[in-house]
Amino acid sequence: MARARTSRSAPARRSPGRRRIVVTLQILIGLGILAFGALVIAVYVARSQLPSFDELKSSPNGQMIRVHAADGSIIASLGPSYGEWLPYAQIPAIMREATVAVEDRRFRSHPGVDPIGIARSVQVRVERGRWVQGGSTITQQLARNVFLNNQKKFGRKFREWILALALERKFSKDEILELYLNKMYYGGGTYGIDAASRKFFGHGAERLSIGEAAVIAGLVKAPSNYSPTADAEAARGRAGVVLDQMVRAGDITEAQERAADVADIKLTPEKQQNSARYFTDWALPQLDTLIDETSAPLEVWTTLDPAMQREADAAIRANAPAGVQGALVSLDRDGSVRAMVGGKDYVTSIYNRATQAVRQPGSAFKLFVYLSALEAGHKPEDTIVDAPVTIDGWSPRNDSRRNSGPVSLRTAFAYSLNTVAAKLGQEVGFSTIADMARRFGITTPINTHPAMVLGTSDVRLIDMTRAFASVANKGVAVTPYGITRVTARGQTIYSHEVDRSRVLVAPYVAAEMIDLLQTAVNTGTGRAAQIGRPVAGKTGTTTSLKDGWFLGFSSGLTTGVWMGRDDARPVAGLHGGTAPAKAWAAFMKPATANRPIEQFETQVTLPDWQLEPDEEAYYGQPDDGTGGGTGDQMVDADGNPLPQQGQRDGDAQPGQPAQGASPDTPPQQQLNDLIDRVTGRDPREGMGQDGGPRDGMRPPAGPGNRQPLPREATPVLRQPLPREAAPVPRQPLPRPVQEERPTQ
Repeated sequence: MARARTSRSAPARRSPGRRRIVVTLQILIGLGILAFGALVIAVYVARSQLPSFDELKSSPNGQMIRVHAADGSIIASLGPSYGEWLPYAQIPAIMREATVAVEDRRFRSHPGVDPIGIARSVQVRVERGRWVQGGSTITQQLARNVFLNNQKKFGRKFREWILALALERKFSKDEILELYLNKMYYGGGTYGIDAASRKFFGHGAERLSIGEAAVIAGLVKAPSNYSPTADAEAARGRAGVVLDQMVRAGDITEAQERAADVADIKLTPEKQQNSARYFTDWALPQLDTLIDETSAPLEVWTTLDPAMQREADAAIRANAPAGVQGALVSLDRDGSVRAMVGGKDYVTSIYNRATQAVRQPGSAFKLFVYLSALEAGHKPEDTIVDAPVTIDGWSPRNDSRRNSGPVSLRTAFAYSLNTVAAKLGQEVGFSTIADMARRFGITTPINTHPAMVLGTSDVRLIDMTRAFASVANKGVAVTPYGITRVTARGQTIYSHEVDRSRVLVAPYVAAEMIDLLQTAVNTGTGRAAQIGRPVAGKTGTTTSLKDGWFLGFSSGLTTGVWMGRDDARPVAGLHGGTAPAKAWAAFMKPATANRPIEQFETQVTLPDWQLEPDEEAYYGQPDDGTGGGTGDQMVDADGNPLPQQGQRDGDAQPGQPAQGASPDTPPQQQLNDLIDRVTGRDPREGMGQDGGPRDGMRPPAGPGNRQPLPREATPVLRQPLPREAAPVPRQPLPRPVQEERPTQ
């Protein structure tokens, strides 16, 4: 009996454990049911919110921008590239089979999420200690690519499962595979098998061979690593893996695998990243300010001339010394950028030295010094003394360490005499020169120390080129631009308009500056820039030969060239008149070959507003038609003699000296006295206590040598050439004893 009671009591003792197990199982089953119910609800909610098949077909994954050159050719395609949408029936069967074999062998059997695939992925993770393969199905990849991102977080993964299950509930397997093959990213900026086929093989996806289909199918796993344009051998190796999987799946035979020798697959060569990318990198960011935000594909039409760009690239590569970088910018007369080179090789360095680098311009900065002097009343033929000068403890020297004595401004500019530039800067004011530089488009800070006249302030090449282009444009501002119009879906959403309203200096000042610039090329430091047609330009060389510049224009085209090292180390033999000038000529000669030869207008009639409105001054005896006059009569803007009118009381009468002048005063002195009276200028201005020139700036007044005029004074009029006539050629200037020296 005791034994029996013992046997009956044993189950009783085990029953609490069994009850706990049962309860736990019941809880788990309940939670599972609840989770399943929540999953079903989430899936159907997601399904209801999914776009339709047609909407998914039409929605792009990103914005594509195609950049056109001036001739309409495409120079760059940025952003995603989409080929033709291929319906399921038009997708080659071999492409469909290759994708399923390598990406999701159970695609036709699972509901969107493959538990077996997930388990296999986890097993490999445990064995190897890291994630080697994913368990994502084709449907999951589609959901992630279209709706999510690539974050490796459980929350994102859970949403991916929900969307994959929803996609399977809403679309058929064929529709999912069609979406996948037309929307997945295949590397090289391509989306869809047609875009990938055209990029890598040069033809549409409907013509894919077995080997080519294997290459494309293998890209999805790692587009950057297996891209044929990045690593052709890696792409072929991955294609071999795809072919092996196709044999295992029974899609192809071993004989077909051997016939599809991936080593023999011909890839379309990738277009080299050429120097045109320097231009697109500069121009395209401007779209943010030119157009309203849009997701539509854009067609951007630019000013770049492909032929000029090739010549510019070749000129920099051929002339820049070894280890030295170079940059070039070429502007047409309206400011359109025709060529831009930011370095020797875009692939090795995307840094744009034409628009981003700031370097000292050296003597090229003297453009603003002489513009200020000309605007203040100086003339190219004025004489100035090249002699030692000290300004606030600074004593500039010429390259030869010698001085030439009295020289004309034309000669001083042509041979880039530093002492003369310093004297002119002291006379007109260093702040005036800085203002002139800003007026002409220099956007970088400009110091006002005396040495600034020798180009000690950092500038950008594109800004300096802009300044020279404005001079070539007769003093009217030129603003560089690269985009002419932008279209979206066939509609023009932006069109560039050239602004010709900003006058920087009077036309006569620009003409006189062109006079100086032309002489610098004809007989001065820029002789290497001669191209067989009229050229105006200026060299620039900085301290210790760190930078070399040449900027100039001809036939409506203005080009700037810079050379130097990125680390600003000296370059032996680098002067503005050597390699930069040679590169400039090498580019400009073919660039202007089809343009008409244009003579520079270096003499112009002064505008009427510079004369007293109700008075007319005569230069000696006017020409009365009898042949008894001097011919030095007033002329209009076209160079025609103005009609003679009577003067008011107090005016100088024809044939009579000006008020306050003696009858024996020379005509030139009479003119100077008249100008002094009309402008209210003190005739003693600029004179020392002894009546001579102040600080040795100029010799005493005489024929051809007059005192400097203030900025608001009326410059002395010259008899202009007829409008149709070419400027009278000058005899070559005598060469001074010094050459251009690197500025300090």
